[in-house]
Amino acid sequence: MIHKQHVSVIIPALNEELAIGKVVSQLRALSNHEQKPLIDDIVVCDNGSSDRTTIVARQAGARVVYQAEPGYGIACQTAIANLDNTDIVLFVDGDDSCVVAQALGLVEAVSQVGSVAGAAEMAIGSRALGNMEAGALTPPQQFGNWLAVGLIRALWRYRVTDLGPFRAIRYETLKRLKMADRRFGWTVEMQIKAIQLGIATTELPVDSTRRIGQSKISGTLRGVIGAAHGIIGTIAKFRWRQWREQKNYLSSPPLPSGQHSL
Repeated sequence: MIHKQHVSVIIPALNEELAIGKVVSQLRALSNHEQKPLIDDIVVCDNGSSDRTTIVARQAGARVVYQAEPGYGIACQTAIANLDNTDIVLFVDGDDSCVVAQALGLVEAVSQVGSVAGAAEMAIGSRALGNMEAGALTPPQQFGNWLAVGLIRALWRYRVTDLGPFRAIRYETLKRLKMADRRFGWTVEMQIKAIQLGIATTELPVDSTRRIGQSKISGTLRGVIGAAHGIIGTIAKFRWRQWREQKNYLSSPPLPSGQHSL
């Protein structure tokens, strides 16, 4: 809890037996400014693991839900559907690639104490602004991230440095986004929708380390192609949809005097 606000964590996980226990334990050990537990609830979504991910996560103190359909997005959606009453949602990968201690900064950024002007509703942990251990991101990951943030900057004129999965968002804001992507486009969908809706977003530098175990994305050619297709496809879909809506609006005939659209 932070400033009397409930904090939940979502961890999508697939065969993370070697890392998930460490990640959950570190989250449970985090303290707020009053030296009380920062995290109130941890939900791990086992996305079809064939190892002991579920067992290890539960032993470390997490609640575990299960989703057989493969996909980062659907795993996050499943975990969200199982949240109890909460105020802030923190997304963390279960592979130990995030520096968990830096979660406090992300959560603090969206805690909105009182009615602070300019307070963020979403905080993205930017690996590009932080320190990156050698091998933390593979060349395909680095190129894909560079291309995606470049497209967002060019198409929406909005400064983005990373699509990092380590992020915090207010629960009410998350519901406003009406997230739908079921696979690799989840993180970029969240950021584009936030831009379109004018949601106050901030980026904070976070450090990244080499993950434990093999990446489900960058570890295989199929994963790299799938992630690239999902991310670039999502960007193209939302830009096309926005263009069509703008075009339809501009081409709509004006209403007769005295009438108003609903």
